[in-house]
Amino acid sequence: MPEFPNIIHFAIPIFIVSMLLELFVTTREKFKETKGYETKDAFASIAMGLGNVFLGFLSKAIVLWSFVLIYENFRIFTIPIAWWSFILIFFADDLSYYCFHRISHECRLFWASHVVHHSSQHYNLSTALRQTWSGGFYSFIFWLWMPLVGFHPAMILLQMSISLLYQFWIHTEAINKMPQWFEAIFNTPSHHRVHHGSNPIYLDRNHAGILIIWDKLFGTFQPELSDEKVTYGLVKNINTFNPIKIAFIEWYNMFKDMFSGRKSLKNRLLYLVKPPGWKHDGTGKISSDLRDEWKETVNSNNSV
Repeated sequence: MPEFPNIIHFAIPIFIVSMLLELFVTTREKFKETKGYETKDAFASIAMGLGNVFLGFLSKAIVLWSFVLIYENFRIFTIPIAWWSFILIFFADDLSYYCFHRISHECRLFWASHVVHHSSQHYNLSTALRQTWSGGFYSFIFWLWMPLVGFHPAMILLQMSISLLYQFWIHTEAINKMPQWFEAIFNTPSHHRVHHGSNPIYLDRNHAGILIIWDKLFGTFQPELSDEKVTYGLVKNINTFNPIKIAFIEWYNMFKDMFSGRKSLKNRLLYLVKPPGWKHDGTGKISSDLRDEWKETVNSNNSV
């Protein structure tokens, strides 16, 4: 087993310095329209990040065991650890992340853990630390194909960490736009602000990890609009800074919807796989419904 450094742990001091720098920059007059930092919100995000790190010792052991099990017993090929294999795994990991991230918005079982990251109504570098306490125990299934085709487990974990590290800096309002060529290929603060928006036009868009090309290929890309300022948070905000509630409130709501009232077994199970907002009686609204309503309102206003 080759040994690669845990770059996330090494990056923690950089995270702290970056947040302090951002705090200083965003207090300047030119950033007065940004929401900036709120003490309780920032500390809640940091608490979620610390919890993710501590629980990560257990979840990563499960992930590594699963990867090694597949790699040693079922792999189809053997991809050597070489410079060119790091290029391959970069694209393979980024596509896997896109699939995971998109499903996390379209399937409530995965949304129950991912919602944590969207629960802040602020958008700054501390928001990047607002990570799930439960997702690490099952979201790795989107990467299981990689040891199967021959990527070494250590390489996979390293590239997953690189992707997570890249996504830290894009959680900011201090950067408006990157150069046009960069915006065309990579995920940026502008693209990711859209992803964190609760505006109907921004819902479930820009699921990229490092490369924005996947969203453009699969029809989930939405540029940030100058006349539609991003409203951060959820369609229905949870309005709490309690880390326990942030971590588990959607699990509670999901199981409550499953087991309360009179409904068929099929409809109970559908609460696990249908998108957030879905209701078995047709009274719910998912993101596409909200987007369609928004478009109708805009079109009617424009025709007046």
